[in-house]
Amino acid sequence: MHIEQEILDKVNVWLTPTFDEHTQETIKEIMTSSPKELEDSFYKNLEFGTGGMRGIMGIGTNRINKYTLGKNTQGLANYLKVSFPNEELKVAIAYDCRNNSDTLAKVVADVFSANGIKVFLFSEMRPTPELSFAVRHLGCHTGIVLTASHNPPEYNGYKVYWQDGGQIVPPQDAAVIAEIESLQYSDIKFDANESLIEYIDVAVDEAFRDSTIKNASFNTSTEARKNLKIIYTSLHGTSIKAIPGVLEKAGYTDVNIVAEQAEPNGNFPTVVSPNPEEPEALTMALALAEKIGGDIVVGTDPDSDRLGVAVRNTDGKMMLLNGNQTMVVMTAFLLEQWKKQGKLTGNEFIGSTIVSTPMMLELASAYDVECKVGLTGFKWIAKFIKDFPNQTYIGGGEESFGYMVGDAVRDKDAVAAILLVCEIAAQAKEKGSTLYQELLQMYVDFGFYKEHLISITKKGIEGANEIKQMMVELRQNPLKEINGQRVVCVEDYQSSKGKDFMNGEEFDILIPKSNVLIYYLEDGSKICARPSGTEPKIKFYFSVNCQIENITDVTEAEIQLDTKINNIIAAMQLN
Repeated sequence: MHIEQEILDKVNVWLTPTFDEHTQETIKEIMTSSPKELEDSFYKNLEFGTGGMRGIMGIGTNRINKYTLGKNTQGLANYLKVSFPNEELKVAIAYDCRNNSDTLAKVVADVFSANGIKVFLFSEMRPTPELSFAVRHLGCHTGIVLTASHNPPEYNGYKVYWQDGGQIVPPQDAAVIAEIESLQYSDIKFDANESLIEYIDVAVDEAFRDSTIKNASFNTSTEARKNLKIIYTSLHGTSIKAIPGVLEKAGYTDVNIVAEQAEPNGNFPTVVSPNPEEPEALTMALALAEKIGGDIVVGTDPDSDRLGVAVRNTDGKMMLLNGNQTMVVMTAFLLEQWKKQGKLTGNEFIGSTIVSTPMMLELASAYDVECKVGLTGFKWIAKFIKDFPNQTYIGGGEESFGYMVGDAVRDKDAVAAILLVCEIAAQAKEKGSTLYQELLQMYVDFGFYKEHLISITKKGIEGANEIKQMMVELRQNPLKEINGQRVVCVEDYQSSKGKDFMNGEEFDILIPKSNVLIYYLEDGSKICARPSGTEPKIKFYFSVNCQIENITDVTEAEIQLDTKINNIIAAMQLN
């Protein structure tokens, strides 16, 4: 096959003495055995997306390896020195259970230390939210976690956090990227200053655990906590280092761990995907719940920022909740607790994202707090906390199974979220209800909202071009009607413009630009199209709703809403 000269020029750079012999020999082998793989490994540079930099491990500019991470780290080190002159720079580094995460974390630590920067490196794998906590706890200027979240085993990644404990956002992200892109691979300092690397573990663990319990406990009785039968799985990930200890100290004594998935393993041998968004991932936990009569199933992804939850429905069967459902249940509970404690002053806010359920806006209105809505990615919710220091953050989430309780951690945090959801379930059980019944009552009180997500995977260069063309078509030929419903408004977050077709007026969108389109229909339905920032996918989000008067109306209403979603998908020719 023909390979573009631009790609070959990149390959030739990697065949110079700047790169180790193993790297050079591997490239030579790929050049003859798999030109297609060579092209995919070098046709672009890995970029920062909504969750940092994430990609397949291997050799090349489009892969996660010591050189791509080393270059990122060198650029970040340079930027830190400019941003904080005459300060003793400090960085915290954590890593998850993935293959090579520990060795890549040490490479990152080496580069920082070679640049004279103090490094706090976790001695073993730890949850991502603990890294966010550690940045502020240790007074660091930045933090790094080596993780690819819920991606397949061949992936790894590099997430950058700033002083506030939140992921890096504008203007720092663009400035760091510019610094990285100005460097040559020969500029990377790999020779560690070991005296600047300090290993951390138990002391930070205890501070993180105590902070979690303080933020996510709400006067649940000792008896209620003892009576909740919890099934928990870490899906071979890092949460095993934190969640059992947090639940135990909080007073939950009936915690049943899925033993087959308790051992950290970057190959994730018992699941197709280590993602609690996928029902299959919690199969073993659900089976254990049925076997021993569990009340609630909770599971986490490999780096413990996402959580999956299953509870018993009105028929007593275990039912998986989606991210929007867990988000509204937790938010409503927090708002009610704050109200009971007299802490709502009108100066509080909750956080959500443009692709998450509009039900969050209804909750905010009912409790007279603000709902700040940002782009996809938890860094934007964390940014709200930094940008509005005079307002108090209560909690917030996104549809992709992430939630953040309070501001001690500035990223989605499955550790605190699991404690919180257990508090809700324990209190509900004590009063003769269930978490699911609490959710159904919310549908009566605030409206029945139903969401659905379609992810279309398109791999490689061709796939990236197909996704790009799909968004071009949606912009150049905007839909006027979907499923017999008029489009009443379109928001284009790439142009930062929206148009209200009811009055013909255009308006500005006052949040950062992003490649997202949202259609609003006259019946209140919402459709969002968004290419993923970290995976070769384009995602379509659907939200429909209706009003119900009683819990007994839920079954019929759900059938109607499911039918509406299916009809919308068919009308858009996405099935």
